[in-house]
Amino acid sequence: MSGQKFTGVLGLPLARRAVRTLRERGVYAHSLLSVEHQQLAKRYVIRGLESGGSVGDIGRYVTFAGEDGEPLGYLHPVETIAVNGLHAVVISSSILRGDMLRKGRTYELLITRHWLSSVADGQKPGLGCEILYRGIHGRLELDLNGKEKAQAGSVVPTFYSLAGEANAIPDKLLGLVRAATRDANCSGCSHMHYLRKPHPLGPSKLNGSVKRDVTDSEIPQTVAG
Repeated sequence: MSGQKFTGVLGLPLARRAVRTLRERGVYAHSLLSVEHQQLAKRYVIRGLESGGSVGDIGRYVTFAGEDGEPLGYLHPVETIAVNGLHAVVISSSILRGDMLRKGRTYELLITRHWLSSVADGQKPGLGCEILYRGIHGRLELDLNGKEKAQAGSVVPTFYSLAGEANAIPDKLLGLVRAATRDANCSGCSHMHYLRKPHPLGPSKLNGSVKRDVTDSEIPQTVAG
């Protein structure tokens, strides 16, 4: 990554050692997004995977929201044999992604907005990305896995600029960050925290063809990631 501009498209920039430690401890968070084509609807969509959890003093969670930070309806939940892995599939034409890492009571946070770039002649669009918030070395002096567990879901870490000034989280993103903070402290996580159950008639932004197009193309999850 030396000499390259950080775009955020791949999620939090983690060292190989950090990625290896998460895997060895059994935490599988999938930050990568993909652009998929719906054959029946004849259009492209963005596909994401809500995933992650925590074990002991480490945790990582990836979740999603709508353009205004509101809970996004999932396509369908996913049950896996192992915990702290994949929990649900999300399909949308535009999306916010929250990616949080915890080590003890220190937190890293990246929130990005993604959309499909416009192209001509039916070509596959690219995936646009904008960094909405970057939190480095945030602190939350609470044990959300222990005696302060009741506060999980209502608190967020405090982040600072490189100059030591408070880096306030935008109001519309607070719900997403509260959920991500709780998620990164959810030991043995096997359920969703921020995504909502879709409306019986189907996701609000996409028609019923989404479910028909995508369900049969799921990537097999053998070891939670």
